[in-house]
Amino acid sequence: MASVRLENLTKDFGPVEVIRGIDLDIADGEIMVFVGPSGCGKSTLLRLIAGLESATAGEIWIGDRKVTQEPPAARGVSMVFQSYALYPHMTVYRNIAFGLSLAKTAKQTVKERVQAVAEMLQIAELLDRYPRQLSGGQRQRVAIARAIVREPQVFLFDEPLSNLEAALRAQTRLEIARLHDDLAATMIYVTHDQLEAMTLADRIVLLNRGRIEQIGTPTELYHRPCTRFAAEFIGAPAMNLLPVTIEGQTARLPSGDCLPLEGSTDAAKATLGIRAENLALSDPSAPDSFPARVMRIEELGEARLIHVALRDGTALVLRDTSEPPPREDEMVAVRFDRKRLHLFDDQGVRIKGT
Repeated sequence: MASVRLENLTKDFGPVEVIRGIDLDIADGEIMVFVGPSGCGKSTLLRLIAGLESATAGEIWIGDRKVTQEPPAARGVSMVFQSYALYPHMTVYRNIAFGLSLAKTAKQTVKERVQAVAEMLQIAELLDRYPRQLSGGQRQRVAIARAIVREPQVFLFDEPLSNLEAALRAQTRLEIARLHDDLAATMIYVTHDQLEAMTLADRIVLLNRGRIEQIGTPTELYHRPCTRFAAEFIGAPAMNLLPVTIEGQTARLPSGDCLPLEGSTDAAKATLGIRAENLALSDPSAPDSFPARVMRIEELGEARLIHVALRDGTALVLRDTSEPPPREDEMVAVRFDRKRLHLFDDQGVRIKGT
């Protein structure tokens, strides 16, 4: 396996700058997940690493080799696509073996490697079937097997689970994690699914309009977002965000209620963020609690999301497990956990010390 390094990587499509001067180091054996909204450049960035797109500027290194100008086949990478990209007229065996056959690998070696990979992915009994005879999950395993059998230095995954139903996505996600452990492989994984990103990644690269918004572990991005964009994008439901006025060590909410702050800032205006699990129903007399009206309740099974409105109409959502649950249109009190507040300045950047 090998590390991957991007140096000031840029990609333009005519007048449109899609990738904007990205610098990134991916460690040998790491799972790095690219995540971000549609159009942020995550798939383009993966295709640049694969060699399926040519860089406008900058350099790409895989291990100690600069591969910026090398064709895809010479880069030592294998890519798993969203669409599986299997040959319908070939059996599973021939689909998996195709890359080795092109490389004129000895037939016995091909047979041994295909069999080993098929057993690893539990598709050995499918080798004589055609893609049309397989389920979506089985096709995806074949596509992954075809990537593994080449023994690449880096695995690239471009939204590989998006065509699968929810239960199968969860199962295949666990299989990819196990595969990483077995192979100690360097993997770069593109997804729009936050759950995939949070559960698979050693580190996450959050992209925004072709630039890196934040890099960090899933825990770092969730609990310490560096920008308002990161706070809004990571997490489901999205972080509650309220415009506030800072008065000393107090934040005045749009409702007029005042919330003491743990840290201090010189900012006069800010955006206050708090996650749904850091809000709770409470006694109206409890500290840091404010009156609100229940607008809607979404049952999740193990918990529920309660949408409330403060007295000025400001909307909040909190995660609740209390029994009995409140009723819609009921007046309640909502308590803020002041140790879990986030403050962002007027540029959307996290305020230091908060």
